[in-house]
Amino acid sequence: MTSNKDYDQAILQTLASIPYGNVCTYGAIAKISGNNGKARYIGYILKNLPNASSIPWHRVINGQGKISFPAHSERYQQQTERLKAEGINVINGKISLKQYLWMG
Repeated sequence: MTSNKDYDQAILQTLASIPYGNVCTYGAIAKISGNNGKARYIGYILKNLPNASSIPWHRVINGQGKISFPAHSERYQQQTERLKAEGINVINGKISLKQYLWMG
């Protein structure tokens, strides 16, 4: 996948803007950052974040309000724990978009 530094910077800024106690979807991040229709690219950016990154990757969920990692995987557990620590109610890997969605 080819990256464009300006697009990547806009995506990272949008990701960093997701407030504590909220979530955002891959598609909404793409739209907010000026990359409408590139939700999969958001996943690519997140997957390639450095381990020491302060980007709140755990606040990104899919359009159905679900955690995208396979249930019972280490990343799934990490994301669930981090969201719960922020007061976000996670039930069977699902988050209420009505209650917690941030739209920029």
